[in-house]
Amino acid sequence: MPVKKNYLVISALGKDRPGIVDKLTKIILDDECNIVDSRMTVLGGEFAILLMVEGNWNTLTKLEDALPALGDKLGLTVISKRTEERQADNKLLPYAIDVVSMDHPGIVHHLASFFSRHNINIEDLSTTSYAAAHTGTPMFAVHISVGIPADIHIASLRDEFLEFCDLMNLDAVLEPIKG
Repeated sequence: MPVKKNYLVISALGKDRPGIVDKLTKIILDDECNIVDSRMTVLGGEFAILLMVEGNWNTLTKLEDALPALGDKLGLTVISKRTEERQADNKLLPYAIDVVSMDHPGIVHHLASFFSRHNINIEDLSTTSYAAAHTGTPMFAVHISVGIPADIHIASLRDEFLEFCDLMNLDAVLEPIKG
């Protein structure tokens, strides 16, 4: 009988400065837990952290108990929640979407709305703003990973999505994630 794995999701946010990752990952290691998935980035002057940590039930409990004091010490707002391993869905096809356009409000909302209307789950989304080379025009890029239900006709979805993007003046690509 397989051993049930135990997971804890940790979210932390605080003023960006050197040493945050070092101190947070040290307590995870010291409490005999392991980081299995993570996202960390600077947003403005803040450092944002999302981690999924695996451990024995008792080591995760020890870590949960230590997080409030660590958050206070590092000036972080820390939230944690127990979770379970994600179940693979063989009926979903992994696709990546890349969108680039001149920056304007509502891009992420309109993309999310398109996929929501088609009952397509957004599994990962990241954005970035930058100035276009030579002109300095404010630009916006979005990368999205989705799980498309296998019963959706991909060519029709791609055509509808690209038409939607054309109407919004977005350059977009929708393609399968390989490997």
